[in-house]
Amino acid sequence: MIWQFASRYFRAKKSTNAINIIAWVSVSAIAVGAGALIVILSVFNGFEGLVKSLYSTFYPSVKISAVSGKSITLTPAQLKKIAGVKGVAYMTEVIEEKAVLRYGQGDQTIAILKGVDSNYNKVAAVDKSMSRGKFDTGNEQDGYTAVLGIELEMALGVDVDRDLTPVSVYLPRRNVSSVTTPEDALGSGILYPAGSFAIQQEFNSKYVITNIAFMRGLLGLKEDEMSALEVKGASGLDDVVLKRRLQEVLGADYNLQTRYEQNQALYAIMQTEKWAVYVIMSFILVIAAFNMIGSLYMLVMEKQKDITILKAMGARPQLITRIFLAEGMIIAAIGTVIGFGISIGFCLLQQHFGLIKLEEDSFLVNAYPVSMHISDFILVSITIVVIGGAASWYPARRAGKQDIELKAT
Repeated sequence: MIWQFASRYFRAKKSTNAINIIAWVSVSAIAVGAGALIVILSVFNGFEGLVKSLYSTFYPSVKISAVSGKSITLTPAQLKKIAGVKGVAYMTEVIEEKAVLRYGQGDQTIAILKGVDSNYNKVAAVDKSMSRGKFDTGNEQDGYTAVLGIELEMALGVDVDRDLTPVSVYLPRRNVSSVTTPEDALGSGILYPAGSFAIQQEFNSKYVITNIAFMRGLLGLKEDEMSALEVKGASGLDDVVLKRRLQEVLGADYNLQTRYEQNQALYAIMQTEKWAVYVIMSFILVIAAFNMIGSLYMLVMEKQKDITILKAMGARPQLITRIFLAEGMIIAAIGTVIGFGISIGFCLLQQHFGLIKLEEDSFLVNAYPVSMHISDFILVSITIVVIGGAASWYPARRAGKQDIELKAT
């Protein structure tokens, strides 16, 4: 009965046109707010998904490293045990160290030298992001080669397609007990550029990938020593579950990090930005709520005779209050449905046709990426229910409490 009264009040022709106009202005304001929130949250989802896909190209599902120090030791028996853990698809040994690079007679630059084994591209996907040349780390017989980040390639002045000049590498040796000359503390070698990759600026500007045997030779590490073991989980397996299974096998002697934990600061910033935008955009709905208050106030004045009749028939103040609360919810619901429809249509058009473009050559994609999540629709719906209910409460309560007497004529 409450919703029947409320829906009839909304549809019925009012004595003053302004009431109808204000009601539909309220609906329009809520539609704009709901649609804008969904579109903006979807754009954030799109960028978040893009960034995560870029980082998943370089970072493994789980990284096993030292609790303290720079290297860990994993025996063949331990590696076999790790490979047998349920959910482990592939794993690769890596050695990372900061190094000074010099190309020909050019300037020196500092980069992170990452030595990898033959399984690396099964764990990461750097070979799918090659910009020039090919992914090849070489071998001891033919010479070790390197794959550089594209920005580092440009900084060094390397031409991987034409020039055969090697890159000189200098990095500090580990486990050196005595040093008589500065050269004793440094390991040096040469790498021939084989290609360059383009993933994301953080990687493109500081990483050089080469053969793990080259790194072991320069650093003087044993065969079972490494900076980390990178593990790729089976498709569909949650990284947290894989980490827990590996932790049970390895114990507390090793530091295990999921892909999220390896980039925790980045993901936290993205989530903070998304919530900040959500709060700011919610003020559009708060502004729409003022229109609802005005609309319901005028409707209460319009329906004073109906309220009088209902009270004369025994209706309690709570019933009158609920009728006008329901009226406010109807306004909010209609606005929400319209807003959702507009936002879904826009997002689908953006996904298929890229209506709004990014600046040319400014990013890895040409148009703003969008990704609609059902959780965003639920969040916006709850927000509208709360704001709509709060806006409807005061005029609805006034309608229930006002004293209207029947006058004899």
